[in-house]
Amino acid sequence: MKKYLLFPLFLGICFTLSAQDMSESDKDAFFIKDIFSTALTEGQGNDWLMYLTKEIGGRLSGSPGAAAAVEYTRQMLDTLGMDRVWLQPCEVPHWVRGEKEVCRMVSERMGSVELACLALGNSIGTGPGGVSGEVVPAMSLDEAEELGKAGKLKGKIVFYNRPFDQTRISTFAAYGGAVDQRVYGPTMAAKYGAIGAVVRSMTNKTDDVPHTGSTVYRDGHECPAVAISTKAADLLTEALKHEKVKVFFKTDSKNLENKISYNVIGEIKGSEKPDEIILVSGHLDSWDVGTGAHDDGAGCVHAMDVIYILKKLNYKPKRTIRCVLYMNEENGGAGAYAYRDSSDLKKEFHMAAIESDRGGFTPRGFTVEGDDSIFEEKFKLLIKWMPLLEAYDLSIKPGGSGADVSKLKGQKGLLFGFLPDSQRYFDYHHTAVDAPDVVNKRELQLGAGAITALVYLLDKYGLEY
Repeated sequence: MKKYLLFPLFLGICFTLSAQDMSESDKDAFFIKDIFSTALTEGQGNDWLMYLTKEIGGRLSGSPGAAAAVEYTRQMLDTLGMDRVWLQPCEVPHWVRGEKEVCRMVSERMGSVELACLALGNSIGTGPGGVSGEVVPAMSLDEAEELGKAGKLKGKIVFYNRPFDQTRISTFAAYGGAVDQRVYGPTMAAKYGAIGAVVRSMTNKTDDVPHTGSTVYRDGHECPAVAISTKAADLLTEALKHEKVKVFFKTDSKNLENKISYNVIGEIKGSEKPDEIILVSGHLDSWDVGTGAHDDGAGCVHAMDVIYILKKLNYKPKRTIRCVLYMNEENGGAGAYAYRDSSDLKKEFHMAAIESDRGGFTPRGFTVEGDDSIFEEKFKLLIKWMPLLEAYDLSIKPGGSGADVSKLKGQKGLLFGFLPDSQRYFDYHHTAVDAPDVVNKRELQLGAGAITALVYLLDKYGLEY
């Protein structure tokens, strides 16, 4: 009997010795496993996302939805036991879409054909009579400028029709190669007397779902602008091969007076190096036509879930962990500028800033950037962690971070962009179908686990060299 009583004591001694002998890498591996297990079984992100999308819905800056989202997420962060939660004011644009948009092409061969469309964000409206004119196609801003200088755009409607490059593996790279025509195409058209602009939707998918997004007017050159679906763009392209085509469209969009809105911020103060900040973030605003599930409700709940998971595991950070839900990323970036200006004024240092704004799909890792003076040496420090992340099919590679955290580059920390699988993101981006039913709960929670794992490693080891 004494032999059996001694056996549990023997096991306890062995376990204690093995824990003492365990390497730091082993300890990290076990803790990261706990992070992912907690994210997948107890994470709150999916529940928060359901409320944001189903109960609040679209959250374009200046709208009642945006105001409701600010208050909801403030209350949720306030339940997580953070040291401080606050709202940071920022002045945001207040653009409204108005009534349903209408777009038709008219030709002798095809007659009148409806084209699925959405007004571009920040676009002026057409007025009650709409605009109608002959279509002039352009594949680039340079081509539009050449046509304009030749006097071929005056009184016409410019059709920007450059599609995504389907050979690009990263759909974000394809987006970057096409989006300038949406952002600056309408103002280029107006500069040379065009009365309107029609833009092919920013997606690699062929469907009848139009994609909105911001346009930017320069030097007072304004004309109304709409995006049409890729199927509609293909139809218009085909018609233009055979004959002259006219397009009519009508929109009621307009810009109202700016409003005061807020970034939602919460933090856990670091126990050893509180002046070194690790930021996790998403943007709280979304376009008005959908509910912003992937763009960027997913990013917001990722950032919030990092706090929840670390608290659930009773982790005490050495550095300050700060969650920032930015306002107005979609059509102005006011929240990011307000945050940066306040942070710089206080002489804060963001050792690392992580942005999730690429959807809630299966995580693939992170892209990272930084000021040229520090990037190479700090990036080398990440390599030693790679085996811990590769176990979860995650990588870290040089690349852009995000529209909001990139404003912090001058503080000379590292800026990370969460990188999920990108292949389906632009099926939903800036559309009415970016709704909660297109977000997979497991993929979403894996993303929260991935970001929390990176935060843990950054907090434990820092980026000093």
